[in-house]
Amino acid sequence: MTPSIRSERKYLEILRILAESHEPLGAKRLSEKMGERGFVLSDRAVQYYLQYLDEMGFTEKVGNRGRLLTEAGIAESESALVDQRLGFIISRLEQLAFRSTFDPSTSTGSVAYNLSFVREEDLPGVTAAFDEVAATGYGFLNAYRIVDSDPRIPDGHIGIMTACSITLDGILQKLGIPTRLEYAGRIAVDEDGSAGFLDLIGYRGTSVDPLHLFISAGLTSINRLVTTRAGVALANVRAVPAAARYRVEVTVGLMEECGFTFPAGGGIGEFNLPKHPYRLSVIALSGMNMVGNAVEKGYAIKTEVGAGTIPFEKIADATGSR
Repeated sequence: MTPSIRSERKYLEILRILAESHEPLGAKRLSEKMGERGFVLSDRAVQYYLQYLDEMGFTEKVGNRGRLLTEAGIAESESALVDQRLGFIISRLEQLAFRSTFDPSTSTGSVAYNLSFVREEDLPGVTAAFDEVAATGYGFLNAYRIVDSDPRIPDGHIGIMTACSITLDGILQKLGIPTRLEYAGRIAVDEDGSAGFLDLIGYRGTSVDPLHLFISAGLTSINRLVTTRAGVALANVRAVPAAARYRVEVTVGLMEECGFTFPAGGGIGEFNLPKHPYRLSVIALSGMNMVGNAVEKGYAIKTEVGAGTIPFEKIADATGSR
């Protein structure tokens, strides 16, 4: 593969997906699988990549069933090192944290967002699922914005922006608090509000987005959580110096006044995480809980985690607007 192609992660990811499949895959199925790995591509865009891979001799079309790897494609997928993807997710999120400028003391500045794509006919059902999470306080920011003019949105789809919890990291860093995003996890919440983690995936040791993995594997029970107040949701963990506890508590309090939500105790403390004498864990509920609730209801959604930043006022209290 030429250097210009080797540097394009989307080509490598398509090769890897085909290598893991035991049957031909078409553009639609490849688009879905790419979305599960954090790459949002329309069917049309996937078709473009496939045509180039055909020209390079790495894939071949099998009638109307889709593509398979050629022997050259198999060899190339095996030689493409996994470490080219290790750290990609966290690197993208860290850049987004740096770009976000939100100041909770003034409710101004930009926040990071996730961008989800839903079929136009599914929009009422999906927004109803999002509203359930917003109403019960299990999102990161209990508001979302509907968009239909973004060039990233595929034909026949509508976009929905939800706040990304990496915004918290950006806020803390701009206050001079060293912040390190560590894990994404499944957090079990009881009716009394107590919570504890069931599973954790380290951001720095994975080549795929952990939140997508938990949702696609059916390992959440967000709908049960919003209806009974007991269930399994998504959250992430960042570490800060223990000496910064008071400043973090003040910041979380200001964010809550702006409409952000955190687990019991402001998400600050040990929960059932390993204790450390000099580091403090800060837990934030994930904006992907809205997406997870809709997926549990059977809706097909593609989401790009950490898709960009948007002025806070354009997403806060914007539920249902375009």
